[in-house]
Amino acid sequence: MELTLHMEAYLDKYRFKYLAMYHALREAIQDGRVPGGTKLPSTRELAEQYGLSRGAVAQSYDMLLAEGYVHAEAGRGTFVTHAGYSPLPIGQIKDTPVKLSDWGERLLQLPQTSADPVERTEISFINQPLGMDRFPYKEWRSALSYAGGRKGTSLQQKAPPEGDWQLREAIASHLRITRGIMARPEHIVLFSGSMQGIVLLFQLLMNDGETAVVENPGFHGIHRAIKACGGEIIPAAVDRQGVQPEDWDAGILFVTPSRQYPTGAVLSLERRRQLLDWAQRHNAVIIEDDYDSEFRFGGRPIEPLKALDTEERVIYIGSFSQTMFTGLRLGYAVLPEGLVAATVRAKSLYDPMSPGVLEQRALARFMAKGGYMRHLRRLTRVYGARYRHFTALMKEMTGDLFEMMPGDAGLHVYAEWRRSPGEYAAFCEAVHRRGISFRDARVYRLDEGPPAACFGFAHLEEDQMIEGIRRMAAAWRDVQNLS
Repeated sequence: MELTLHMEAYLDKYRFKYLAMYHALREAIQDGRVPGGTKLPSTRELAEQYGLSRGAVAQSYDMLLAEGYVHAEAGRGTFVTHAGYSPLPIGQIKDTPVKLSDWGERLLQLPQTSADPVERTEISFINQPLGMDRFPYKEWRSALSYAGGRKGTSLQQKAPPEGDWQLREAIASHLRITRGIMARPEHIVLFSGSMQGIVLLFQLLMNDGETAVVENPGFHGIHRAIKACGGEIIPAAVDRQGVQPEDWDAGILFVTPSRQYPTGAVLSLERRRQLLDWAQRHNAVIIEDDYDSEFRFGGRPIEPLKALDTEERVIYIGSFSQTMFTGLRLGYAVLPEGLVAATVRAKSLYDPMSPGVLEQRALARFMAKGGYMRHLRRLTRVYGARYRHFTALMKEMTGDLFEMMPGDAGLHVYAEWRRSPGEYAAFCEAVHRRGISFRDARVYRLDEGPPAACFGFAHLEEDQMIEGIRRMAAAWRDVQNLS
């Protein structure tokens, strides 16, 4: 028989002719133009018809055979599988609803947000990764080569759900030196980013209808995680000293004491002790997220809650997402001993073997050889200089429009608007018209609250920073001229 296939379109789309033939045949079978039970032409006949080699046609037949679209009968030829099958056109396929679990339904009811949207403007003050020209790629490549082993002999090795032991050892050593946390490697579990670990921990620690305390303002991803687990949120007010302790009726507190997100406030030592006392009285758990305090360019860091914890009530969360590079999604949790087994068991449901083992072992090598600390010191110097330059320019060029929260670490500045809410809305519109974007801090609040903005500065070179702030000043003049 002679088949009519739209080969021209497939030959234009696919580099290799056998792939073009395979996709053309598969589509013809799927849409019913070649019905079940049809005997296909011999490889010689089809090759002559379309000017292909017999080898290309034979390879496409083999691929169809492997996927079950055709079957071969000795001495008879190759036949389309499923005789009598004729699929409905797509428009006639009935859309049958799928019954979701309560968890799935809650997820669908939550507002959809991307991980970290970046507006397409000329100059963005929304946090973005620093250029790779600042990253010690040569050292990292050497660590990757070492982790792969001689001639790739280590590439087939596996790691348990909790992650590579050498990296957990390196993290424990790093935390002892830099944060005063006496962590043990067997209490550390690795995740594909810190947020994966946080969500899993809420699933382990919270039942439907139970309450968790979160900072207000605070990271909106935490709000979504709690609601998806069926939990209720108790907002905790934040001031210039961080979260304000109260006698909350709850079993979990999520807090960012080293650098409150997003305000940047550092929780005082007195309040840290009050939080630990609250956890003891309520038999509660504290999840401490230390998301970007690695970049401390001023002041003396106060000990983390985990370093002060004498009753194993604090879970310490850390991440390499900000300190390394965007593609390395790697976070970790330092767990109380009583939570390790349950967390590893839960993690093994998602990842029976820890993913990204090569990168984990490379990072362990990178840390052990001192490359990670050198990298942090270099970036901290860069970020410190950019922070000082940004805050000075803002005061000089925008006057008293914003009151910037003082900071000695991190990658963004929290700034409270000092005019009316209506003027803030007009200013945001004028800024956008001038090709500038920044993050409106209301996305972090559970209530209305006063207008505020978050300005990321770490990724901007000096000329971009100057031009961006100049345009913000011009946008405010636009607002004044219209009023």
